[in-house]
Amino acid sequence: MFEKLEGAKRLLLEAELVPVQGDRFQPTGFPDLGAATYHLADGTRMLLVESAQSMANRLESTIIGQDNELIEDLKGLSFIRAHLSGDSDTTTNSLIEAHRINSPFIISDESFQKEFREAAGYELTAPLNWKKIASTLFRYDVNSLLHGVFLANLGDGRIKMPRALSGFIEAKNVQEAVSGGVKFNPIDPSGTLRAKKYDKDVYGNVPYQRVEYTAEEITAYFNLDVGLLDSYDLGKDAFDLLIALALYKIEVFLGKETRLRTACDFKVKGGLKTTEPDGFDIPNQKDLLDLLKAKIEACNSMFADPPVTVINTETVTKKKSESTESE
Repeated sequence: MFEKLEGAKRLLLEAELVPVQGDRFQPTGFPDLGAATYHLADGTRMLLVESAQSMANRLESTIIGQDNELIEDLKGLSFIRAHLSGDSDTTTNSLIEAHRINSPFIISDESFQKEFREAAGYELTAPLNWKKIASTLFRYDVNSLLHGVFLANLGDGRIKMPRALSGFIEAKNVQEAVSGGVKFNPIDPSGTLRAKKYDKDVYGNVPYQRVEYTAEEITAYFNLDVGLLDSYDLGKDAFDLLIALALYKIEVFLGKETRLRTACDFKVKGGLKTTEPDGFDIPNQKDLLDLLKAKIEACNSMFADPPVTVINTETVTKKKSESTESE
């Protein structure tokens, strides 16, 4: 299915997006910056609708079910589940932790850390064997190879794998659509009437400004570093699994997860297209899922046994310092 990708450096995909209703949309905002507008060399005004960081989170979430674990169709992929005890009684895993297996709730487990070091051939003051590291990540948390991981909490923090799958959404020739509204208090618009046990300034009528945008074009871009995945030398089945998993995530995102915010709801116009390499036909979602199931089975021996590594982590609640308490 992926013969056209043999020897390719990257797979570049894009899809045109349009608002599901009307023409306005609300982009992502950044603290102390607002919307990320910029200009091309010819003066065209552009807007970053969704950043690479946000898109990574959205692509990761496409295979996570309501229980915060893998969807049923992809059971068999490797990941790590941590049961928290002590001051917390809950469960987390490498699919939802912000830094995947570098999460302190995971990498602090001495037994797991020892297993990982030995499998990866990781030693202080010794060169890193990136193929062994990639194989070990595939064994314990296959999604880390697609979305990257920085094991800052392991040893001297040298293990850093870049994202193989990335994406972003841009809008071209944008214009602001400025409007406003009011947070309405039907009891006391002045805000002087307050609940006795809550005295923060959240009362009264609060007028606010709202800035949305219109655009000539809105495009979602996806970049899969095929050369990077190939360099890990994991074998054809593992390579095909990673490619299929990346494409499946993109297809799911474009199919049902393009409602980015309340006022930012898109639909795909014209389908997903390949811009590099020439001649690569994108399989549909059903075919990708069928292939994934087959490749999960074929790669079973490369995953941990069982594929979900379970660890137990005791937690404590950090107490406020004396200086903080006195402030």
